[in-house]
Amino acid sequence: MDPGGAAILESSLRSVYRLALVPPLPAAWLGGMNVIDHVRDMAAAGLHSNVRLLSSLLLTMSNNNPELFSPSQKYQLLVYHADSLFHDKEYRNAVSKYTMALQQKKALSKTSKVRPSTGNSASTPQSQCLPSEIEVKYKMAECYTMLKQDKDAIAILDGIPSRQRTPKINMMLANLYKKAGQERPSVTSYKEVLRQCPLALDAILGLLSLSVKGAEVASMTMNVIQTVPNLDWLSVWIKAYAFVHTGDNSRAINTICSLEKKSLLRDNVDLLGSLADLYFRAGDNKNSVLKFEQAQMLDPYLIKGMDVYGYLLAREGRLEDVENLGCRLFNISDQHAEPWVVSGCHSFYSKRYSRALYLGAKAIQLNSNSVQALLLKGAALRNMGRVQEAIIHFREAIRLAPCRLDCYEGLIECYLASNSIREAMVMANNVYKTLGANAQTLTLLATVCLEDPVTQEKAKTLLDKALTQRPDYIKAVVKKAELLSREQKYEDGIALLRNALANQSDCVLHRILGDFLVAVNEYQEAMDQYSIALR
Repeated sequence: MDPGGAAILESSLRSVYRLALVPPLPAAWLGGMNVIDHVRDMAAAGLHSNVRLLSSLLLTMSNNNPELFSPSQKYQLLVYHADSLFHDKEYRNAVSKYTMALQQKKALSKTSKVRPSTGNSASTPQSQCLPSEIEVKYKMAECYTMLKQDKDAIAILDGIPSRQRTPKINMMLANLYKKAGQERPSVTSYKEVLRQCPLALDAILGLLSLSVKGAEVASMTMNVIQTVPNLDWLSVWIKAYAFVHTGDNSRAINTICSLEKKSLLRDNVDLLGSLADLYFRAGDNKNSVLKFEQAQMLDPYLIKGMDVYGYLLAREGRLEDVENLGCRLFNISDQHAEPWVVSGCHSFYSKRYSRALYLGAKAIQLNSNSVQALLLKGAALRNMGRVQEAIIHFREAIRLAPCRLDCYEGLIECYLASNSIREAMVMANNVYKTLGANAQTLTLLATVCLEDPVTQEKAKTLLDKALTQRPDYIKAVVKKAELLSREQKYEDGIALLRNALANQSDCVLHRILGDFLVAVNEYQEAMDQYSIALR
């Protein structure tokens, strides 16, 4: 058949298929594909290892014969080859190839006329759909973040004009700015994400974490709430997390509970996880554990928040449960910080501090923003006598989670361990003023006062206030028992501990009660309490 007849036949075939609502025949069947089209199709099909091999060979051919491929084709080859390297997690090599691709694109843009290729003269309109330069820069930034080169990632994304930034570019920029402590550009980027995607909930959380008022954030979603059905819960959700990020745990708990009780949002794992975390922050360990267990039953593959859950179990002395939890999490994923933290908690409470230190460091390597990993490593360093190093980790935890009291507790314990009572007192007073007078902050301040003979009476007053607010707050009970033990008021201590244990069981309280019972010669009951503590 002559070329003219072939062209007419091909055109007729395409028309028939379009009329029949059947996709047109692939270009390969009609003889219209070049080798670049094949590479592109394999990349689109997810055949990354095949793309890597073929593109590598084709690039070598191009280097040996620069006339073989047009500049646009070489640009495509470099991008697809870099993508395959990215998929294989060879991030540094991928950056190198993406950089070469951008240089090729720059040279290409200088010439309006595309040079015909020698070995691949057939070219379809599809072959002229070049990979987006913006997308290439985004992938480069992803490589830099994986290599922990955040400054380079910011630089490459910052170079993209604002109008050309897609929501995912703005989201990455916002997170990178936030991590670098650049709050203003971070807020701007998060707001831009919401302008384009008003239901980007993680961007909303990002703004709230940067102290943007809940009302302002809610106003940015008002249009979508009013126009899209079944979104009446969103304004309450924003209000709840605004309370979370201002440290108002009580109101945050009440607001999320009101959401969770709504039939459409009942048994939502994310809400249950948030509730568990809030109860933990409020010092209500019993309810925290219950909510974590409820979330875990709904989603057996849940990882988020399991580091806190593991810590709570370890603190209660349930080391076998902690070990089982760690093994289960490792089976789900060893690329998250949580399994390493849980395993580290098991080591820490087994007094294997060197191993806890290693596991905490591994968790931080996987996620430098893991507060629980920083606290674990800091506690291990402190118990190993490396107090100054521990202080650095607790300060970083405070920077990441300024509303979490346990971060301040760790730092204050370091100050007390190094006899820096003045620094501890200043920090405790600041926390008391910043987070308000509640059972936790009162107890923290009392803990420091107990270290100075001059402020013993103040410590007693503070603990009484804390226990008036929350008679079941374990840390306040422990410190009050410590004070009563110093004063040898064992009967008062026994009454205090029995009252605290009436509605909860805690291994630390059972052990202290055993000590008090020994002091009054109640040996049999003391043995019973020690046995309960060891369970």
